[in-house]
Amino acid sequence: MTHPQTELEDEFVDTASRPETRGIELVSDAERHGRARDLFFIWAAPNVSILNLTIGATLILLGLELWQAVAVIVAASLLWVFPGLIAGSGPASGTSGSVVTRAMYGILGNRLFVAFVGWFIGAVFLSLTWLASSFMGADLLRRMGLEDPVWVPIGVTVVVATITVLVAIFGHGLIVRAYSYMAAALFVIFLLVAGFILPTVDWQYAAAQPLEGVALWSAMTIGFTILASTPLSFINSPDIARYLPRSTKPSHIALATGLGGGIPFIAFTSVGVLLATGLDAAAFDAGLDIALLDLLPAWLAPVLVIGVVINTIALNAMTTYTSSMALQAIGFRLRRIPAAIIVGVVGTALTIYLVLSSSLLEAANLMLQFLVIVSGPAMAIYVVDVMLRRYRYDGVELFDDQPGGRFWYSGGWSIPGIVALLAGGLATALCLSTTVWSGPVAEATGYIDLSVPAGMLVAAGLYAGLLRTPLGKEGRP
Repeated sequence: MTHPQTELEDEFVDTASRPETRGIELVSDAERHGRARDLFFIWAAPNVSILNLTIGATLILLGLELWQAVAVIVAASLLWVFPGLIAGSGPASGTSGSVVTRAMYGILGNRLFVAFVGWFIGAVFLSLTWLASSFMGADLLRRMGLEDPVWVPIGVTVVVATITVLVAIFGHGLIVRAYSYMAAALFVIFLLVAGFILPTVDWQYAAAQPLEGVALWSAMTIGFTILASTPLSFINSPDIARYLPRSTKPSHIALATGLGGGIPFIAFTSVGVLLATGLDAAAFDAGLDIALLDLLPAWLAPVLVIGVVINTIALNAMTTYTSSMALQAIGFRLRRIPAAIIVGVVGTALTIYLVLSSSLLEAANLMLQFLVIVSGPAMAIYVVDVMLRRYRYDGVELFDDQPGGRFWYSGGWSIPGIVALLAGGLATALCLSTTVWSGPVAEATGYIDLSVPAGMLVAAGLYAGLLRTPLGKEGRP
């Protein structure tokens, strides 16, 4: 049996002034601190985002009216309840969510799950958010006379990625301390930007060809899928909450996490919708990031780019932080800091590839749609497990990785978890509608995209049902 290093409390100090060396090792009760409400700003800072503006503008491109677009945003924002619900498993277990999922997939099955799902989600969001800052930073420098189309965006990417990885290295203590200030600064910057956008809004906007019937449902459901990918991707929410005292109420954790992510999600995605009503086709062809800078006075454009960089660092530092622990959970014998550096290098390489080969809008929309194939079913399984166990996770048992341990299941694999994940992913793919892939169910319904509810319901139903069979029987030490 492999024991977590619970006794090395002096080594694992959680403070903003020192790099955090703790990875997936258990957080003892003596080291717990903080309040649930601290989570609000931690989740708000990553979601005051240029990516939300981009996604909001997409809803207008899909042909929706203003009220229809806002309705889709509100519906998708309700999914923020799920990261909130699973976050409570962090304090309950005292470890990372990438270890807690051993209860769902088994010791060996979880390694495959974390390697694919954890890394896939992490890589997508690292690249997308670094991509946004690279495009906007490069465009701002172009306006100042630096016009190299290759080395300027690469240079911006490398600088932002380096700062991001440094924040991830300092870890939880710095995140808790700094993110409230970052969230406040981002709110001010983006509210200023919104103030200059409002005069350009066409409040009487109407789609050139109003959608009806199947075409309307197709556009709304595709938009919902793109939006849903954001809250469903935050399966790392337990990692941020794990230092809270064990006695912290899960309902308080869920509320702070859900509202922290959901409020800026609604606000700034809606601003993106409004922005799109005042833009013509040429502006979209040039790139939404460039069009946005053109709307702002000269003094505000650099401020917006600074805001985008701050937001990028906030989101990607969190992603890098949790992905470094995912590497450990897979089984790599790495300390958390070297693992964070590896994550940063991989994410930087993918971002440089994307920044030289695509636009922000097309890269964001396509990658976010495909993201739900894994994130939706994975989130559904996690929520079901949390509800059925009522947050009863024993951290020591989660680290028992030998045959006969509680979560060894069948040869190291939990059949209910693996089957539910694969079936949910298949159901999602069959119902997905994108520009490069439309499943047979989507084609049969006139390209109505039911991928998110279909995948989540199939995964949740199968997992809950199979747990009641002998296949869901846990081992005992």
